[in-house]
Amino acid sequence: MACRIGELVLGCREPEELARFWCEVLDFVVLGREDDGSVEIGPREGFGGPQPTIVLSPEEPGPGKSRLHIDVNATDRDQDAELERLLALGARPADVGQTGQESWHVLTDPEGNEFCLLKTRLDPL
Repeated sequence: MACRIGELVLGCREPEELARFWCEVLDFVVLGREDDGSVEIGPREGFGGPQPTIVLSPEEPGPGKSRLHIDVNATDRDQDAELERLLALGARPADVGQTGQESWHVLTDPEGNEFCLLKTRLDPL
């Protein structure tokens, strides 16, 4: 009955440059690139292993907004059931401009820190 951190998302000015840096530091590889310029890096075995991946996202955070947020994945239930559990624990839905077509849910923790609940279920560690 838990989530796992699947991704860490880091807002940055130069995703490609930071991807090269962190790949060297962590012995990671580029796992994918998105149309918005985001670069996902991670261990050679890819997403879902024991280490979270890192998404380097081209965004400059505004005042009071952290550059880092956590993406979590359910380990023992589907996304809808996990969303209910997280809301019962005190998470709240957050509107960051999503269209409603996303496969993830944007939430805040009880102190207002944003995080996302992703759709893919991960095996527990």
